[in-house]
Amino acid sequence: MQLPDILVTTDWLEQQLHEPDLRILDCSVSMEVTDDGYQFVSGRPEYDKGHIPGSVFIDVLGELADADNPVPMMMPPVERVAELMVDRGIGEGTRAVLYDRGNHAWAARVWWTLRVCGFDHAAILDGGWQKWQKEGRPVSTEPGRHPRGTFKPEPRPELIADKNEVREAIENDTIALINALSPEDFRGEANRYGRPGRIPGSENIFCQSLVDPETGAYLPMEQLREKFAATHAPDAKRAITYCGGGIAASSDAFVLTLLGHDNVAVYDGSLAEWTADGDLPMETG
Repeated sequence: MQLPDILVTTDWLEQQLHEPDLRILDCSVSMEVTDDGYQFVSGRPEYDKGHIPGSVFIDVLGELADADNPVPMMMPPVERVAELMVDRGIGEGTRAVLYDRGNHAWAARVWWTLRVCGFDHAAILDGGWQKWQKEGRPVSTEPGRHPRGTFKPEPRPELIADKNEVREAIENDTIALINALSPEDFRGEANRYGRPGRIPGSENIFCQSLVDPETGAYLPMEQLREKFAATHAPDAKRAITYCGGGIAASSDAFVLTLLGHDNVAVYDGSLAEWTADGDLPMETG
């Protein structure tokens, strides 16, 4: 699967369900309301109630977050990712399709993680579970099972930006800094990450604005292109996306890649790391 095939339709996937080289990952994370606002929890209970036939569940919060890093949701070492994918039958000679039950951001995070590890034969299901279910497509409660894969990571560190690169990018006009959070977060009207606001010089493309609220699918390509045309990302030599913890940023990075930008990185630490360092600037308004 080449990069033009990184977004697949529900029609296509249903026709492919019985192909022996196909692997489907349910990347869902659920949001629970709490007294303090909300929290994210594993989507495993929802997967157990029903999922796309043949799909296997991956716990993005638990398995694909580096438990040894004090910054939340940092990508684990590529060797750890490889072990997880081998257990799910993903690797040489296979194709992977990723979906979630929200706005693609969790699936995009897994897609980006796979790219960082050198695996390009992965795509996101356009519309995810929401569209699949609305269209009355097959659902199963049987866990997917596959033989172990052979996953040999070929790391691409350039797809991940660190704090130092982002700090330097503030003064570099050839790099576009894209904030994937809501406009309210971007302007500093909410304070979810220690200090309100944004990294100076950032431009805002809310990841949710990339999705059709009726279908759950990404907007048509021309509309996506118009969204990013309002920033200088299309003309920049490099684009770096960020959010609170690298999840929403992955959806923005996915769409930029879909649009043909060939030098995109996700700032993995995002505001969770940036705001914790009082020496790093923030701006509001």
